[in-house]
Amino acid sequence: MTIVVLQLPDVKSEKEERPRKCPHCAGEIFQRWGGVKKPIRDQQIQSVRVYRYRCCRCRRTFRDYPEGVDQADQSRRLRKLAALSWVLGLSYRGLVAVFAAFGVQIGRMSVWRDVQELGQVRQKEYKWRPVRVLGVDGAYVRGWGETQAVLIAVDLGNGQPVAIGKIDEKDPKAVTEFLKPLVQRLGVSVIVTDDLASYKKVGEELDLTHQVCQFHLRRWVGRALYELQPLLPAEWQEILVEIKRLIAELPLDGDKRLVALWRKIPENRAGRGGQPLTPLDQLRQLLVRLAENWARFRVFDWQPDVPWTNNQTEQAIGRMKMRARTVRGYKTWSGMQNGLFLTGTGIA
Repeated sequence: MTIVVLQLPDVKSEKEERPRKCPHCAGEIFQRWGGVKKPIRDQQIQSVRVYRYRCCRCRRTFRDYPEGVDQADQSRRLRKLAALSWVLGLSYRGLVAVFAAFGVQIGRMSVWRDVQELGQVRQKEYKWRPVRVLGVDGAYVRGWGETQAVLIAVDLGNGQPVAIGKIDEKDPKAVTEFLKPLVQRLGVSVIVTDDLASYKKVGEELDLTHQVCQFHLRRWVGRALYELQPLLPAEWQEILVEIKRLIAELPLDGDKRLVALWRKIPENRAGRGGQPLTPLDQLRQLLVRLAENWARFRVFDWQPDVPWTNNQTEQAIGRMKMRARTVRGYKTWSGMQNGLFLTGTGIA
């Protein structure tokens, strides 16, 4: 049975120690300048004691809040619990009803702001964190009334989402413009993607090592072999078996062996001038495509920290899409961003 442990901030009813530094000038000597009883919304504590201090250095006053409390009416614990409950699948209306059952009155817009706050915190945490291997994949997500084409970038070292853009992955120029600042800021040297031709152009443009997801590779190659099998004469069936074996084993000299297979197939002029390609021509094209991209299929073999699939990125996208269905589509771009950064890695 899976056990989920939520780490929530502690909340104290009163500050146990005096402040050490002035928030305005970093002074260290203060005078207590009165105190007030502040009502807060929390599951356990209804009010806290807040003291005001005057700095003897800059003569300015400031409030010193107890642990887990700030200027907001809600405690930090309640705000994080509300946001995490949204991540778990509750709607804003459902959250209001649940908290009301425990004696905490909170509005839907307050919960919405709590979700935005936690989402922004998550984005700031990963904005400058170094990333060597970046998973990139496109998706179509429900948002503001229609399906939106987006591009997702995930740190494959820890599975954390890094960025999301309103970009169609089939546009290599747009993908390059989206990834270029990430590569420069985070120090990315390897990308893991599916087998779209646009990603090949992007990797070359940004001088990145490119690993093609093995799941996508084996899926499209398997489909191509399945479609060619009934069309090819018996004497060429062994080549299909050899291609399947090479894709499964990914040997170092696989590209050379593919070229050797390509040379065995006689070339004809079919397919030129608008004529349809024959099954043998399709097989030749398949061999050429695999041989030209062979190095991209086996980066994980000589770089151990590079995964051989892009599953972590797809899992983040899947959780983001699931949340989109439960909220009947994201209503704003910031909501879609939070849908990725909060649900993309599960419980924060």
